[in-house]
Amino acid sequence: MKYLLVEDNIELATAVGSRMRVDGHVVDHAANLEDARAFVATSDYDLILLDIMLPDGDGRAFLKDHRASDLDTPVIVLTARSQVSDRIGSLDLGADDYVTKPFDHAELEARCRAVLRRKSGTAKPTIDRGGVVFDPVAGHLTVRGEAITLRNRELRLLELFLNAPGQVFSKQKLADRLFTYDSDVSENAIEVYIGRLRKHLEQSDLKITTLRGLGYRLDDGS
Repeated sequence: MKYLLVEDNIELATAVGSRMRVDGHVVDHAANLEDARAFVATSDYDLILLDIMLPDGDGRAFLKDHRASDLDTPVIVLTARSQVSDRIGSLDLGADDYVTKPFDHAELEARCRAVLRRKSGTAKPTIDRGGVVFDPVAGHLTVRGEAITLRNRELRLLELFLNAPGQVFSKQKLADRLFTYDSDVSENAIEVYIGRLRKHLEQSDLKITTLRGLGYRLDDGS
């Protein structure tokens, strides 16, 4: 998954970002609203973690504008305000959930998973398709009952394909989802990850098809 973390407390942002990256997520960090808007304008995110009190304004203004633009990216508000009225106000503006500071990192991760499951319409995170059973939260993959070990970016690449079978992803789109905004990524790097993933899926009914000049698509072999 690719997250945008909007938080001006550098120590907290570093801790949250490091924890998320250990789980294989890609995390871009914006320390203010101006940077957050620039990130959203140039990249797609699976989830936004949004602080309220920022140096250049109120995060709720960002949330309001985000929803007014018809973007459906889930947003979890990070707030030091514990009053019920503040929390209700954030939810009414379109927040999917909120976490009150200080928070436990395990709780934040659990809330992220719950919000993402609700967005996908599934109560359970496990994907079972074409002889492949994949748990993106635990990072477990079995192909025809055989356990396969994935590296972090291979895991996120497979998750991306499995969540959108039949959809065509360009190399640029894949690079955007697998790497942070400031990463220098070559097309060859994407080809390497695609090659590794194809090898893992050889015994399944799933196939990553190359569409010349367009990108890649996951097919179920039917």
